[in-house]
Amino acid sequence: MVPIDEFVARLKKIPASTFTVAGVRQFLVQHPVSPESLQRYLFFQKDHYTRNLIFKNELFELLALCWEAGQGSEVHNHWNQNCWMAVPIGSLTARNYRVSDADEVRQTCRLTPTGLFILDGRNPMAVDPEEPVHEVFCSAKNQQRSVSLHIYSLPFDSCLVYSTEDGTYRKVKLSYYSLYGEQIDPSQGLAGKGKVG
Repeated sequence: MVPIDEFVARLKKIPASTFTVAGVRQFLVQHPVSPESLQRYLFFQKDHYTRNLIFKNELFELLALCWEAGQGSEVHNHWNQNCWMAVPIGSLTARNYRVSDADEVRQTCRLTPTGLFILDGRNPMAVDPEEPVHEVFCSAKNQQRSVSLHIYSLPFDSCLVYSTEDGTYRKVKLSYYSLYGEQIDPSQGLAGKGKVG
């Protein structure tokens, strides 16, 4: 295992030309992060999971998402970005969806579940660029907190969130709960609500 600072330093050395879906996933397999080194970035909330920025440059951003048992994201996509997830603490479940019959005017579509994946310390995941719509959740059955590391390339600040109940979708602005180990003052309107991953 490597401490988070070393993990970031090595990740920064990957050239943009080889910052690929398969390449970064293999990097995650070969460089599991020491849970103890993450402590300064971990902020938990009872009513929602939190998005905590560890590092960001023009090529990628690295976040620690903190989940209490039973918390989960909404179904969401990414804007032509690649996304990788590793879970150094606990375990999470990811469910992928296929989107069809999208109507951009009415913002409606049909969602079909296509796969379910368990994420833990031995099983990092790369989001499939062909089917990037997914949700992530921390099962209440496990009765334990989990922490996931998310790498997004390129960094992004919005995504589409989908409703499985009524088949609609909407654009959502993303934010952080903490920056580089420091919690953001909620009175400034910057605190992340942790609604999407």
